[in-house]
Amino acid sequence: MDLSTSYMGIKLKNPLIISSSRITGEIRTIEQCLRHGASAIVLKSVFEEQLTLQAESKLRQSKDNDAFYWFPEAKDVIVKLSKEAHLEQYLKFVENVKRISVDVPVISSINCHTAEGWPTYAKKIEEAGANALELNISIFPFNNSLTCSQIEKRYLEIVENVQREVNIPVSVKLSPYFTNLCTIASDLVNAGVKGLVLFNRFFRPDIDVDTMKVITEEQWSTPEELNVPLRWIALMTGNNLNCDLVASTGVHYHTGVVKQLLAGAKAVQLCSTLYINGIPFINNILQGLENWMKEHKFENIDQFRGKALDYQTTEASFERIQYMKRNFD
Repeated sequence: MDLSTSYMGIKLKNPLIISSSRITGEIRTIEQCLRHGASAIVLKSVFEEQLTLQAESKLRQSKDNDAFYWFPEAKDVIVKLSKEAHLEQYLKFVENVKRISVDVPVISSINCHTAEGWPTYAKKIEEAGANALELNISIFPFNNSLTCSQIEKRYLEIVENVQREVNIPVSVKLSPYFTNLCTIASDLVNAGVKGLVLFNRFFRPDIDVDTMKVITEEQWSTPEELNVPLRWIALMTGNNLNCDLVASTGVHYHTGVVKQLLAGAKAVQLCSTLYINGIPFINNILQGLENWMKEHKFENIDQFRGKALDYQTTEASFERIQYMKRNFD
């Protein structure tokens, strides 16, 4: 079986990309992913707020902190230098990962919410050896001072500023919280984005009814969450959106991979399933995908990518099917 695919013009040996997480933040676990068949690695995100907070924290711990009361402009200089020092650590990490993943593409991830600073950082990340860049733009839509159009404009500003600085392909990991997801997707593609990852999975709080406190423990995705990216990948594929689509959230088994490919995805990102089942489970997913292809007599992925859309109209099957009954045969 030929399991190869491509993403943003980059050849992948199979459609299993490891999503940005703690797993991709350590050399040891990245090596395990590579050993068990991962086709690409999205490095753990470098967070805009994290760089700033680390810099300010270091400043607060300084013995000469009182001096900044008399020379406030010095504070900005120190924070800037500290942020650059933390960025240098990340760039060194990118270089080290590239050394061990010669044949596997490395995608760097930037988690940001402003257009300032990131173009310069993106250029340095490219110079460190990253094969592509994933912009995880996190502007949570709970701000009564920002309109929908202003939020979308900020997304485009970030992308356009980064695109001017780098030559490697750029993707955006989107959230599902848009008034019109197809519009922002089309605008991002027109701005030069080569790939869209659907979807970013924000922290999901819960409440302990006994202690009456918010639970901050991580909650892994479930296979039942697969249908949200599935719907939008099918819609965007059916409407010929001119970029590569990757499914994220809810892909736990080979069946989830198959479904997303049938809907038109170029690849999938794995995360929660590796925490639940272990990193070697990558092999199980690949074997399951290959067995399914043999059973249905497909020799390569291109033979069935988007095939589910051949039998049903996109509008009915992925938009309004819950409101009506219809024979699609």
